[in-house]
Amino acid sequence: ALHPESFEYCVIEVNPRVSRSSALASKATGYPIAKVAAKIALGYTLDEIPNAITGKTYASFEPALDYCVVKIPRLPFDKFIKAKRTLTTQMKATGEVMSICTNFEGALMKAIRSLEQHLDSLDTGRYTDRSKEELLERVRIVDDRRIYVIAELIRKGASYDEIHDITKIDKWFIDKIAILVEMEQRLKNEKLTPELLAEAKRIEFPDNVIARYTGMTEEEVRAIRLENGITASFKMVDTCAAEFAAATPYYYSCFGSECEVDATRTKKKVLVLGSGPIRIGQGIEFDFCSVHSAWSLEKSGYETIIVNNNPETVSTDFDVANKLYFEPLTPEDVQNIVDLEKPDGAVVQFGGQTAIKLTESLMKMGVPILGTSAENVDAAEDRELFDEILEQCGIPRPKGHTVFTVDEALKAANELGYPVLVRPSYVLGGQGMQIAINDDDIREFMTIINRHVQEHPILVDKYLMGKEVEVDAVCDGEDILIPGIMEHIERAGIHSGDSISVYPAQSIKPEVIDTLVDYTRKLARSLHVIGLINIQFIVMNDEVYVIEVNPRSSRTVPYISKVTGIPIVKLASRVILGEKITDLGYETGLAKPSDYIAIKMPVFSFEKLRGAEISLGPEMKSTGECLGIAKTFNEALSKAFMGAGINLPQHKKMILTVRDQDKTDAIPVAKRFKALGYEIYATRGTQKALKEAGVDVIGVNKIEQESPTLMDLLLGHEIDLVIDIPKQGEHSHDGFLIRRTSIETGVTCLTSLDTANALLTSLENVDKSELSLVDIATIEGRGRA
Repeated sequence: ALHPESFEYCVIEVNPRVSRSSALASKATGYPIAKVAAKIALGYTLDEIPNAITGKTYASFEPALDYCVVKIPRLPFDKFIKAKRTLTTQMKATGEVMSICTNFEGALMKAIRSLEQHLDSLDTGRYTDRSKEELLERVRIVDDRRIYVIAELIRKGASYDEIHDITKIDKWFIDKIAILVEMEQRLKNEKLTPELLAEAKRIEFPDNVIARYTGMTEEEVRAIRLENGITASFKMVDTCAAEFAAATPYYYSCFGSECEVDATRTKKKVLVLGSGPIRIGQGIEFDFCSVHSAWSLEKSGYETIIVNNNPETVSTDFDVANKLYFEPLTPEDVQNIVDLEKPDGAVVQFGGQTAIKLTESLMKMGVPILGTSAENVDAAEDRELFDEILEQCGIPRPKGHTVFTVDEALKAANELGYPVLVRPSYVLGGQGMQIAINDDDIREFMTIINRHVQEHPILVDKYLMGKEVEVDAVCDGEDILIPGIMEHIERAGIHSGDSISVYPAQSIKPEVIDTLVDYTRKLARSLHVIGLINIQFIVMNDEVYVIEVNPRSSRTVPYISKVTGIPIVKLASRVILGEKITDLGYETGLAKPSDYIAIKMPVFSFEKLRGAEISLGPEMKSTGECLGIAKTFNEALSKAFMGAGINLPQHKKMILTVRDQDKTDAIPVAKRFKALGYEIYATRGTQKALKEAGVDVIGVNKIEQESPTLMDLLLGHEIDLVIDIPKQGEHSHDGFLIRRTSIETGVTCLTSLDTANALLTSLENVDKSELSLVDIATIEGRGRA
């Protein structure tokens, strides 16, 4: 830590290992820290290790930079609206973005729009009605919105000293923010001359922001730019500030500089769009898909060009693709690359929703979309079009309506009958998705969804409580290959990314599996899928219903690829180029199941997000996952729980509290825990139901009643496990406090009886001292012809 007013500094922490900042420093400088560290560990010295970027210097040559890098963390407060946003020594970010420019202001602007949080500048519009005095008070709060408050304070005339005295942020940074604010004012108040436009672009004001301030359209701003030769140039990250020639094509954009890209064409070019920052719902799984696709396309003889902005990913390693552009994934930034490279096609189905949202813009730029067409991606999201397809195929789905307003949603919900599922279209991770059980829930959820302008309708569906099943498949336009069918342990209503997923499906009847394969084939053909498709089904009373179809990669693709040995991203990439599944050496239909059972377990970070509701529902909350793999279901399940960090201590005391409708289902759960020697504490209502069923449990008071209460037990650190099943739509303060306290005191908390039953199966059947080892690299695909 450097003293803000002197050169005095203190060492806060030393870690003799690679850290998050090591990865950031590697991407920022082009200096491969981990690779160099590995060679040093093998006995090499720095002056013996060549620099892979220049090919001429050595690792002992300190990187020299002629650009500025800005990293901004991606925080999950769009998922956890009620969580405390204050930033402390406890990390809360799920991911990060990095941007590169020749000046700090430009790098900051690029980083803000890379976050994909509905912002494209420092002007949020959130604080315009606040007075300077209110803002000076607000800026004391250290949270992720503070930089926008500082910008608004500058607009309101606050001095650098006033802001610095409260925030202790260096005046150099305040001055740079002021430069951006000053440009906003100039764009609003002055005529847009070529000189003003060139200066705005130098500090990376995007065309749509300039258009907003000048009252023009984005197209008009772009036309003036091109007319005056104000276009993006691309510079190379070379580790040596251009002192030596660099051999590695790793680029960033800037304005008003010389272009260093060699865009000559030796073979066909394909643009592979990455998935941006890691966030809940769109994680590293999509980077796996982008990277494997780039490798496959390169092997097929294409020049691959990756566009991404996430320093944590493999796709932004400088040697993964033929060219890497470290840029925001917005239409304008991608257009700059397209104008220079003129790719023969773009692959969008591997980059999650980030890439899918760029489909329309790419088509307007004249870039062919390789694989499933934009029209067919839209057909899967458009309720009316998709209902027509389902009717033609004879496939049932839960009844539903599309709505825009609260009144339309209320009408739809009452027609369908509660409970209903409410969700926006074109989202990942169940963003904004909720189960509503009454009119008040509809009003609340619609308000939350409509915080941002919705370009697409909101979907209201009848909620079915069945078993959820998931399928990833490759389709070549005619035939399909399904590596495996995945079954969720938790019933429908909990997001697929938060459910425990089992491959191969264990409790689905053969005739139901035949139906699943048939429906997958019909849907893939009807949507003219070329590449990957992900379908989520509900199986209820042996009837199969479709709940969601995504003609793109999904977060289960790496999982199903690894546990079946079938490289479906590689196959999908070859199919996109026009090859057929059978020509690639694979049989069509459902592949033979693996000899192993593999269980994907979600991992959560609730302890880091104070105030966040931990009960699971249709909106995804997990921040990661782990895999348990073995010859038997019980052992695979036990490994998965261990991998997720659920190792119960030995007090053998637990709390059980369930809603009325689950009391009957809770009885066998309680009996099994008693058989394992657990002492069960329950709230009075749950205790009464269990005692009537012959289960001996200890009654405990609720929080506001006299001691001993549930809270006393938790704070006494003798409880191993809490099972707390909240009512749908319940906002009870007591239940929330119990769940939060359990997480904050390190106690495992489950909010689904299905998960509790799975944990019991693991505890009852496996001797952890005799777990087997499985080399996942030896699993071979059974789909080969």
